[in-house]
Amino acid sequence: MTATDEKADLRRYLQTARDVMVWKLDGLSEYDIRRPLTPSGTNLLGIIKHLASVEIGYFGEVFDRPSDEPLPWFADDAEVNADMFATAAESREQIVGLYHRAWAHSDATIEALPLDAAGYVPWWAEGRREVTLHRILVHMIAETHRHAGHADIVRELIDGAVGHRAEADNMPPGDQQWWQGYRQRVQDAARQASEGLSSA
Repeated sequence: MTATDEKADLRRYLQTARDVMVWKLDGLSEYDIRRPLTPSGTNLLGIIKHLASVEIGYFGEVFDRPSDEPLPWFADDAEVNADMFATAAESREQIVGLYHRAWAHSDATIEALPLDAAGYVPWWAEGRREVTLHRILVHMIAETHRHAGHADIVRELIDGAVGHRAEADNMPPGDQQWWQGYRQRVQDAARQASEGLSSA
């Protein structure tokens, strides 16, 4: 495999996860894309805001290719975790637009530099700060897919919608009744294992 092919593969995996993140908003109300569904506040639009912000950092500052996008939620006096939720004043269009602009900026860096291009991550621990474009691509693929998994769960909690991507949900066939039966089998197995352990 050539370096060009490897870079194309990495970009494809990154873009797949990016597309999933935006798709998870489809058909939801302003409230549903913003509301927290976990005790730590995980919400769909906030995840996108976070991913846009970190892409701008990793493919910008790290390789001395800064973006001109203002990210006030990273200012020294910003609220803690301000990159993980959208304020009432920040619209869906603004956050998704920011994400698309982050993609364009990141993709320009990926296109311009070889995979072994050197970068520096000042917010990483000493001894780990010297990186390559290859390492940052792998890091952002892992980061984005991890958050896409969060988005899968959050979306299912909102309206039951599931799936890997719009054109192929990657789910076994089954109607609502089948899924209820499946969930009950999983529950029963958990209960039986717990009872077996407690009686041992």
